[in-house]
Amino acid sequence: MTQTGGTIRLTTAQAITRYLLAQFTRIDGAETRICGGGFGIFGHGNVPCLGEALYPHHAEMPLYRGQNEQSMGLAAAAYAKYHLRRRFMFCTASAGPGTANLLTASALAHANRLPLLMLCGDTFLTRLPDPVLQQLEHFGNPTLGVNDAFKPVTRFWDRITHPAQVIQSLPAALATMLDPADCGPAFIGLPQDVQGWVYDYPEEFFARRLHRIRRQPPDQAEITDAAAALAQAKRPMIIAGGGVQYSGAVAELTAFAEAHGIPVVETIAGRANMLATHPLNIGPIGVTGSDSANAIAESADVILAVGTRLQDFTTGSWTAFARDARLIGLNVGRHDAMKHLSLPVVGDAKLALPLLGKALGSYTAPTDWTARAQGERRKWDAYVAQNISHGNRPNSYAQAIGVVNALCDPRDRVVTAAGGLPAEVTANWRTLDIGTVDVEFGFSCMGYEIAGGWGARIAQAEVEPEADTIVFVGDGSYLLMNSDIYSSVLTQKKLIILVLDNGGFAVINKLQNNTGQESFNNLIADCPTVPAPFTVDFEAHARAMGADAVSVANPAELGEAFTRAKASDKTTVIVMQVDPYEGWTSQGHAWWEVGTPQISDNPDVREKHAEIEATRTRQRQGV
Repeated sequence: MTQTGGTIRLTTAQAITRYLLAQFTRIDGAETRICGGGFGIFGHGNVPCLGEALYPHHAEMPLYRGQNEQSMGLAAAAYAKYHLRRRFMFCTASAGPGTANLLTASALAHANRLPLLMLCGDTFLTRLPDPVLQQLEHFGNPTLGVNDAFKPVTRFWDRITHPAQVIQSLPAALATMLDPADCGPAFIGLPQDVQGWVYDYPEEFFARRLHRIRRQPPDQAEITDAAAALAQAKRPMIIAGGGVQYSGAVAELTAFAEAHGIPVVETIAGRANMLATHPLNIGPIGVTGSDSANAIAESADVILAVGTRLQDFTTGSWTAFARDARLIGLNVGRHDAMKHLSLPVVGDAKLALPLLGKALGSYTAPTDWTARAQGERRKWDAYVAQNISHGNRPNSYAQAIGVVNALCDPRDRVVTAAGGLPAEVTANWRTLDIGTVDVEFGFSCMGYEIAGGWGARIAQAEVEPEADTIVFVGDGSYLLMNSDIYSSVLTQKKLIILVLDNGGFAVINKLQNNTGQESFNNLIADCPTVPAPFTVDFEAHARAMGADAVSVANPAELGEAFTRAKASDKTTVIVMQVDPYEGWTSQGHAWWEVGTPQISDNPDVREKHAEIEATRTRQRQGV
């Protein structure tokens, strides 16, 4: 590196690193670097140049060594989610399969609207050594490669073909990742030769910058229209989504609901917007919801949807609401605010809710409606209490959730994803503190659990190291991706991991049976290609990666093991077998549209198809 006049001569990789180091934001009154560091696996496509650029700054910008590129991306997504999208991590991977492994994580970040920066190796711009190791050759288009596959799963995509492009590309990527409406992953392809090329960059480009996340005020006319609709409501309801937390609008949502006596239900992403004990928290809504929330949803006449993209698990594939119910979409994203002919209020929830409350004046929901909603919640609470009890019954997900819920601290963070556990956690977990539940069901990605737990713990350790990160994972997801147990041990980022072993993909087996089919290829015992099933020793496997591990026989032993894990400073894996058929949460479900065969030789399949189609009558039509 040499410095002359108002410019600094750097390689492309050095310029990227220096720029990221200079970007700050303000969180809780303190200036904090936006990029918290990175996850990396080096190869020939990134170690010579980007590795050289990162090394001098490893103290202020830590680089966590990953075990798998996909899990690195999942960890980075969980890190960003913990920080409510105000901070992000980058991932760097080598050209070819290393980069390709990030595709699933990029899709997850895109679906969940999370910032993730990918700095990935690419083939040589000059093409002089082509074809190089791990290069895909497209004979009719030599510019096309693996990195182009990221275009559908990113919000920003670029390939640096000259060092000067960094001056435009990096600020654009950062602006995307910090934008409340368009937030998502950014991909920057770095050809191996261009990474090391030099350019005289203007010094100003690397000046310390303080960024503020934009808060878009709503249009007053839209506020007026929404208030007029709500003022006519006899049975109003609020759906609180994950966007409530991202906008920092939990207090505003609570104040609005209390001022107007309006019942609140939560989406999966919006779990922990309210404490379980709040009198207006009527429970989680939808396919994996609660009888209480779904009961008032089907009767509500005006529904204020705040910070939610109204995924099918929230809407029951659009059967959860009355056909004539009026929807108001309060969202910073225009696309989400206008779904299903909603009356849109496009704007930041923290700004919009007080304005909407002011426009609504002294309106309050009829007391009999609010009382009815609260009565439904009391009935649901009684059901959950029975569901998580562990008398003379087979072990279940719900029992394990209940044990941990009773013993954990309020600020402990719960992480799970995919399979049956998101439904069971959503339905049975009683929120002890705001923003402490991470159920990844936007992309429903197996493998997120442990990797996401590691990323969440890295973020948590920066803010509240005394709290724990607790991971619920099934045996199927564990076998798919478990190497970040080793990562957590290496980096001393303690996790408490509960492996609930039901012998395969039990929730999909349940779906298979519920559509009239025989169990086939989901539970290990039902795989025709497996002549002699056996049980994996998850305890020994976890110990081999350096974690403490124990197998327990029942929920009582689970509680004892969990208490010991809480007292430890080391990652602990607790294994318990659960029944694949018994103990599922049987109540609280809304209809969910799945494709079923219109014809079949199996009469049970035909019967289930007719039964499922018959319930379609309540499905709303919309755009």
